[in-house]
Amino acid sequence: MEPNNAGNHILLANIYAANKKSDEVARARKLLRETDVRKERGTSWIEIKNKIHSFTVGERNHPQIDDNYAKLDNLVVELKKLNYKVDTNNDLHDVEESRKHMLLGHHSEKLAITFGLVCLPTEIPIRIIKNLRICGDCHTFMKLVSKFASREIIVRDTNRFHHFKDGLCSCGEFR
Repeated sequence: MEPNNAGNHILLANIYAANKKSDEVARARKLLRETDVRKERGTSWIEIKNKIHSFTVGERNHPQIDDNYAKLDNLVVELKKLNYKVDTNNDLHDVEESRKHMLLGHHSEKLAITFGLVCLPTEIPIRIIKNLRICGDCHTFMKLVSKFASREIIVRDTNRFHHFKDGLCSCGEFR
Protein backbone atom coordinates (compact mmCIF):
# COMPACT_ATOMS: atom_id res chain seq x y z
CA MET A 1 0.00 0.00 0.00
CA GLU A 2 2.58 2.70 -0.90
CA PRO A 3 3.36 3.66 2.72
CA ASN A 4 4.71 7.08 1.69
CA ASN A 5 1.50 8.12 -0.07
CA ALA A 6 -0.72 10.02 2.40
CA GLY A 7 -3.67 9.69 0.04
CA ASN A 8 -3.71 5.94 0.54
CA HIS A 9 -3.79 6.30 4.33
CA ILE A 10 -6.63 8.82 4.05
CA LEU A 11 -8.54 6.58 1.65
CA LEU A 12 -8.19 3.67 4.07
CA ALA A 13 -9.38 5.84 6.99
CA ASN A 14 -12.35 7.02 4.90
CA ILE A 15 -13.30 3.44 4.02
CA TYR A 16 -13.23 2.56 7.72
CA ALA A 17 -15.24 5.70 8.57
CA ALA A 18 -17.86 4.94 5.93
CA ASN A 19 -18.24 1.49 7.50
CA LYS A 20 -18.49 2.90 11.05
CA LYS A 21 -15.20 1.32 12.21
CA SER A 22 -14.03 4.16 14.44
CA ASP A 23 -11.22 2.18 16.10
CA GLU A 24 -9.72 1.41 12.68
CA VAL A 25 -10.15 5.05 11.61
CA ALA A 26 -8.25 6.19 14.69
CA ARG A 27 -5.50 3.64 14.04
CA ALA A 28 -5.11 4.66 10.38
CA ARG A 29 -5.00 8.37 11.26
CA LYS A 30 -2.57 7.74 14.11
CA LEU A 31 -0.26 5.90 11.74
CA LEU A 32 -0.38 8.85 9.35
CA ARG A 33 0.42 11.30 12.18
CA GLU A 34 3.34 9.20 13.40
CA THR A 35 5.08 9.13 10.03
CA ASP A 36 6.65 11.90 7.99
CA VAL A 37 3.95 11.47 5.37
CA ARG A 38 1.83 14.60 5.07
CA LYS A 39 -1.67 15.00 3.72
CA GLU A 40 -1.98 17.43 0.86
CA ARG A 41 -4.25 20.31 1.76
CA GLY A 42 -7.19 21.01 -0.54
CA THR A 43 -6.28 23.95 -2.77
CA SER A 44 -8.05 25.59 -5.70
CA TRP A 45 -6.71 28.16 -8.14
CA ILE A 46 -8.55 30.67 -10.31
CA GLU A 47 -7.08 33.20 -12.74
CA ILE A 48 -8.48 36.73 -12.66
CA LYS A 49 -6.95 39.45 -14.85
CA ASN A 50 -3.75 37.47 -15.46
CA LYS A 51 -3.22 36.85 -11.74
CA ILE A 52 -3.55 33.44 -10.10
CA HIS A 53 -5.55 33.44 -6.87
CA SER A 54 -5.11 30.48 -4.55
CA PHE A 55 -7.64 29.30 -1.96
CA THR A 56 -7.29 26.56 0.63
CA VAL A 57 -9.95 25.04 2.85
CA GLY A 58 -10.54 27.47 5.71
CA GLU A 59 -8.52 30.18 3.89
CA ARG A 60 -7.65 33.30 5.88
CA ASN A 61 -4.73 34.84 3.90
CA HIS A 62 -6.32 36.16 0.71
CA PRO A 63 -6.60 39.97 0.80
CA GLN A 64 -10.35 39.88 0.05
CA ILE A 65 -11.18 36.81 2.13
CA ASP A 66 -13.64 38.47 4.53
CA ASP A 67 -15.76 39.79 1.64
CA ASN A 68 -15.46 36.42 -0.07
CA TYR A 69 -16.76 34.54 2.98
CA ALA A 70 -19.69 36.98 3.29
CA LYS A 71 -20.55 36.50 -0.38
CA LEU A 72 -20.24 32.72 -0.03
CA ASP A 73 -22.62 32.78 2.95
CA ASN A 74 -25.12 34.83 0.91
CA LEU A 75 -24.76 32.44 -2.01
CA VAL A 76 -25.50 29.45 0.23
CA VAL A 77 -28.67 31.19 1.49
CA GLU A 78 -29.81 31.64 -2.11
CA LEU A 79 -28.96 28.05 -3.05
CA LYS A 80 -30.92 26.73 -0.08
CA LYS A 81 -33.98 28.22 -1.81
CA LEU A 82 -33.16 25.74 -4.62
CA ASN A 83 -33.11 22.91 -2.03
CA TYR A 84 -29.35 22.88 -1.52
CA LYS A 85 -28.37 21.10 1.68
CA VAL A 86 -24.81 20.45 2.76
CA ASP A 87 -24.23 16.73 2.26
CA THR A 88 -22.33 15.75 5.39
CA ASN A 89 -22.02 12.17 4.12
CA ASN A 90 -19.00 13.53 2.26
CA ASP A 91 -17.21 14.42 5.49
CA LEU A 92 -16.13 11.28 7.26
CA HIS A 93 -14.48 12.98 10.24
CA ASP A 94 -15.75 11.91 13.62
CA VAL A 95 -16.98 15.38 14.61
CA GLU A 96 -20.35 16.94 15.35
CA GLU A 97 -22.72 17.68 12.49
CA SER A 98 -22.33 21.47 12.88
CA ARG A 99 -18.54 21.15 12.53
CA LYS A 100 -19.01 19.06 9.37
CA HIS A 101 -21.23 21.82 7.93
CA MET A 102 -18.52 24.39 8.60
CA LEU A 103 -15.74 22.21 7.13
CA LEU A 104 -17.68 21.43 3.96
CA GLY A 105 -18.95 25.00 3.64
CA HIS A 106 -15.44 26.37 3.28
CA HIS A 107 -13.89 23.98 0.78
CA SER A 108 -11.39 25.67 -1.49
CA GLU A 109 -13.45 25.35 -4.67
CA LYS A 110 -16.41 27.09 -3.02
CA LEU A 111 -14.15 29.99 -2.10
CA ALA A 112 -12.73 30.09 -5.64
CA ILE A 113 -16.15 29.99 -7.35
CA THR A 114 -17.44 32.78 -5.12
CA PHE A 115 -14.42 34.91 -6.01
CA GLY A 116 -14.93 34.16 -9.69
CA LEU A 117 -18.60 35.12 -9.58
CA VAL A 118 -17.66 38.52 -8.20
CA CYS A 119 -14.58 39.23 -10.32
CA LEU A 120 -15.32 37.78 -13.76
CA PRO A 121 -17.78 39.15 -16.33
CA THR A 122 -20.86 36.95 -16.77
CA GLU A 123 -19.98 36.02 -20.35
CA ILE A 124 -16.64 34.49 -19.33
CA PRO A 125 -16.63 30.89 -18.02
CA ILE A 126 -15.26 30.44 -14.52
CA ARG A 127 -12.28 28.07 -14.60
CA ILE A 128 -10.97 26.47 -11.44
CA ILE A 129 -8.11 24.02 -10.98
CA LYS A 130 -8.16 21.80 -7.90
CA ASN A 131 -5.37 19.61 -6.52
CA LEU A 132 -7.72 16.95 -5.11
CA ARG A 133 -10.84 15.21 -6.30
CA ILE A 134 -14.02 17.29 -5.98
CA CYS A 135 -16.27 15.97 -3.21
CA GLY A 136 -19.93 15.18 -3.77
CA ASP A 137 -21.13 18.21 -1.83
CA CYS A 138 -18.99 20.63 -3.86
CA HIS A 139 -20.09 18.90 -7.07
CA THR A 140 -23.75 19.51 -6.17
CA PHE A 141 -22.89 23.06 -5.13
CA MET A 142 -21.25 23.78 -8.52
CA LYS A 143 -24.25 22.41 -10.42
CA LEU A 144 -26.62 24.66 -8.48
CA VAL A 145 -24.37 27.71 -8.85
CA SER A 146 -24.22 27.17 -12.61
CA LYS A 147 -28.01 27.18 -12.71
CA PHE A 148 -28.62 29.96 -10.16
CA ALA A 149 -26.03 32.35 -11.60
CA SER A 150 -26.49 31.26 -15.23
CA ARG A 151 -22.76 30.71 -15.45
CA GLU A 152 -20.55 28.21 -17.17
CA ILE A 153 -18.13 26.67 -14.67
CA ILE A 154 -15.20 24.41 -15.45
CA VAL A 155 -13.44 22.59 -12.62
CA ARG A 156 -10.35 20.51 -13.28
CA ASP A 157 -9.75 18.07 -10.43
CA THR A 158 -7.28 15.19 -10.23
CA ASN A 159 -9.57 12.88 -12.20
CA ARG A 160 -11.25 14.93 -14.92
CA PHE A 161 -12.69 18.15 -16.19
CA HIS A 162 -16.16 18.96 -14.85
CA HIS A 163 -18.08 21.28 -17.13
CA PHE A 164 -21.09 22.69 -15.26
CA LYS A 165 -23.84 24.45 -17.16
CA ASP A 166 -27.56 24.97 -16.48
CA GLY A 167 -27.38 22.78 -13.36
CA LEU A 168 -25.77 19.81 -15.09
CA CYS A 169 -22.25 18.39 -15.21
CA SER A 170 -20.49 16.84 -18.18
CA CYS A 171 -19.30 13.93 -16.03
CA GLY A 172 -22.83 12.58 -15.82
CA GLU A 173 -22.45 12.18 -12.03
CA PHE A 174 -19.47 9.87 -12.52
CA ARG A 175 -17.22 12.16 -10.43
